[in-house]
Amino acid sequence: MLLKIILLGPPGAGKGTQAKSISEAYSIPHISTGDIFRKNISGKTPLGVEAKGYMDRGQLVPDELTINLVKDRLQNEDCEDGFLLDGFPRTVKQAEALDSFLNENGNSIDVALLIDVPFSFILERMTGRRVCTDCGASFHIKFNPPKIGGKCDLCGGNLMQRKDDCEDTVNERLDVYEKQTQPLIEYYKNGNILKTVDGARTIELVFDDIRSLLGAVSK
Repeated sequence: MLLKIILLGPPGAGKGTQAKSISEAYSIPHISTGDIFRKNISGKTPLGVEAKGYMDRGQLVPDELTINLVKDRLQNEDCEDGFLLDGFPRTVKQAEALDSFLNENGNSIDVALLIDVPFSFILERMTGRRVCTDCGASFHIKFNPPKIGGKCDLCGGNLMQRKDDCEDTVNERLDVYEKQTQPLIEYYKNGNILKTVDGARTIELVFDDIRSLLGAVSK
């Protein structure tokens, strides 16, 4: 089953978990821009060296360079039977460049899959997370509370809230996501390939819906 998928969704929507399940179920590579950058930088490829230069100067990697990195990755042999893109495209310009690249090779994106979760739910999910400072175990004050408040069930270490999970930080990330991604959602909606799944449920139920949607797309 050949499937070319773009995964969309706000931070805290569970994209990473679902991406892993999709990749395994359909035997397609899960491709994230973060992984692409790390591999090219550690391998000191020409594109990686160029990207590192921008990052070392504290600058954003330009669209064109990011696009070239993704194009290079999609030409690998493991992408011949499909792929799952996570974290790319982030802008309509990137989406258009991706479409042009695929069209040149007689391909196209099959589905842009949006894991939709209300921001209020994400805020509760992320701000309630607590992590053990000693062993790294993760808890949630509402959904998975420790037996003793502020203490890790496994090692007795102190639990802390990461800076990324503070309310102001989460709200800022969600605001950036909305401004950046809404035009992209409209782009794929206008292209009639956007499919939406309710992500505010259990991991299993969300994946069941994803499989149904992808089954319909692949017929």
